[in-house]
Amino acid sequence: MSPNALIPSHRKPRRSASSRALRAGVTGGFLTLAVTGATVPANAAEKPVSETQEMPTITAALATSAAKSADAAQQAAFNYERQALQDATEAKADETAGKAKAAAEKKAKAEAEAKKAAEEARQEKEAAQARASRSETRSALSAVSDSGSSSSSSSQATGSAASLVSFLKSQLGKAYVLGSSGPSSYDCSGLTQAAFSQIGIDLPRVSQSQSTAGTQVGLGNLQVGDILYWGSAGSAYHVAVYVGNGNFIGAQNPSTGIVERPLSYDMPTGAVRVL
Repeated sequence: MSPNALIPSHRKPRRSASSRALRAGVTGGFLTLAVTGATVPANAAEKPVSETQEMPTITAALATSAAKSADAAQQAAFNYERQALQDATEAKADETAGKAKAAAEKKAKAEAEAKKAAEEARQEKEAAQARASRSETRSALSAVSDSGSSSSSSSQATGSAASLVSFLKSQLGKAYVLGSSGPSSYDCSGLTQAAFSQIGIDLPRVSQSQSTAGTQVGLGNLQVGDILYWGSAGSAYHVAVYVGNGNFIGAQNPSTGIVERPLSYDMPTGAVRVL
């Protein structure tokens, strides 16, 4: 017998232990781990961990898919943010355009109202001037009529004026011919020149010169023998002779010839006195 046969072993008996196995897998793209356990005899030999753990295999395709998913999410977020910014910019532009349009319409309306007011003011001014002109014309006609009545007797008393009027009346009914100075036809300045030549006064041939041949007089202070003119002094386009009683004699036009008419028929612009 061995001397050590009765010496108890210093080793403690092995207790039964659970052997756990770590298992892993991929479910829906997520890594899952499972631990399973089994009771084995204490004296059973423990296997290396490498023999009991199963690790998932992450393939290149899975990594690529995950990367693509992340890129897609990032791109979607970027697109959303860009669209939101674009919508905000368009909304602001529409608001600005609306304000600009409203301002332009308001300005156009104000300009139209101002233009209308200015036009109304202009028309009112012209109407007032026309009323004033008509009033002055009536006053002038009234004054001429009065002066004509008072000077009719003096025309008979003054030999030169009487001779002038007599000659003019003898020409009534004759034809108007432009450029003619008698004796069978006249134009306006040809008639006045011929009439004044009867009393020894030599007048210029044309209306423009006759309108400045004497002293300018007002239409309210006419005397028999005054030369009436139409147009401005120095550029008159028609002349005749005042014969008293508010009338004048002149070669009017080819339709009427030489006629006697009241001043109201065609109010002259001014008059000159050569007698």
